[in-house]
Amino acid sequence: MAGNTFGRVLRLTTFGESHGPGLGGMLDGCPAGLELCEADIQADLDLRKPGQGPTATKRREADRVRLLSGVFEGRTTGTPIAFYIANEDQRSRDYGNLAEIFRPGHADWSYFQKYNGIRDHRGGGRSSGRETAARVAGGVIARKILARRGVTVLAACVELGGIAVPATGVDMDGALRRPYFAASDAGPALWDAAVAEARKAGDTLGGIVQIVARDVPAGLGEPVFDKLEAVLAHAVMSVGAVKGVEVGDGFAAARLRGSQNNDPLLPGADGAIEAVRFASNHAGGILGGISSGQDIILRAAVKPIASIAHDQHTVDTTGRAATVRIGGRHDLCAIPRIVPVLSAMTALALADALLLQSRMGHGL
Repeated sequence: MAGNTFGRVLRLTTFGESHGPGLGGMLDGCPAGLELCEADIQADLDLRKPGQGPTATKRREADRVRLLSGVFEGRTTGTPIAFYIANEDQRSRDYGNLAEIFRPGHADWSYFQKYNGIRDHRGGGRSSGRETAARVAGGVIARKILARRGVTVLAACVELGGIAVPATGVDMDGALRRPYFAASDAGPALWDAAVAEARKAGDTLGGIVQIVARDVPAGLGEPVFDKLEAVLAHAVMSVGAVKGVEVGDGFAAARLRGSQNNDPLLPGADGAIEAVRFASNHAGGILGGISSGQDIILRAAVKPIASIAHDQHTVDTTGRAATVRIGGRHDLCAIPRIVPVLSAMTALALADALLLQSRMGHGL
C-alpha cells in the first residue's frame, strides 16, 4: 500500500489497522535536541482517544504510547522517532456480517476494487479513523519544532450539525476546555439538542473545524505546485472524514469584489519594512502560495460518520442486492475527536515547510 508517508523533510509514516494488534508511526527528519518524552505525546493522544464526550464511541482504548527509538535521556537524537500504540478493546465479532457486504459511505467498495478483493473488514482496517492516533503523536513533535520559532497551532469546532457558533465571541484558546472543543462558550448549548436528536434517530452529524496558526514567519511555501495552501490542503484532506478545505475567506471570497477581498498593506509606525502590517486577512495568511506573516486560517468540512443504525441499500461481494444496518460501537460525529488530528496535520505541514526553508538557506 503506497501513500503512507507525509512530508518532504519531516516525514511521518504511519502503520496499523483498527482491529490489529496495534498501530503507530515513525517520524524522520526531526532535529536533535528537542525535549521529548512519552507523557508529552500522551497528553494529546488523550484528547483524541475514544470513549469521551457526548458523540463518542463506546470503545475504550487507553491509547498508551511507547517511544521505541529516536529519544535518549529525554531529548531527540536526530534519528527516526518510532512510536507504538496497542489496540486493547477490539470487538471484531461486531463486524462478522460485513465480510461479504459493502457499507454505504465507507471505503469498503473502493478498497475492494483497488486491492483485488482483499480488505480488512473489521472496523475498516487501514481506513479506520483509528489510524489518526499516529498522526496526533507525530503532530506533538512537529509542534515542538514550531515552538522554537514561536509558532502555535490551535483548532476548534465552529459548526456541528449545521449549527454554527456566533461569529462574535470566538475564543480559539479556550476550545480544548469546552465540550466538542467548541470555538465559543455558546457552542455546546447549541449542539447538545442536535446530538441527542441524532442519537435517538440512529443517525450521525458532520461539522466544520477551524484551524489557526499564529506567528508563522513570512516566506514559507514554494511557488507553483508546492504552494503552502496546497500542502496544507493535502495534510488536512488526508484525514478520512474531511471533504473540503478553505483558506481565509475561502468560498466566501468568490462572492466578493477585488476591492473587498484584497488585504491592504500599511506602513509601520517607524517606517521600517519589518513593521509593515495588513489592514485585514481575507487571504488567510498566504499570498502566492507563500506565508505572509499573518495568522494562517483554515476551515475543514467534516462529513457525518457513515455508520448509521438504519437499514441501507447495498450489494454483497457477488453483486447481489442486500441491505445492511451497522451495529458495533461508533462515534455519532467525528467532532470533537478530529479536532486534535487536524491540528496535528497542520503542525506537521508547517514544521516541514519551516525545515525545508531552513535547509534551502533562506535564513529561518
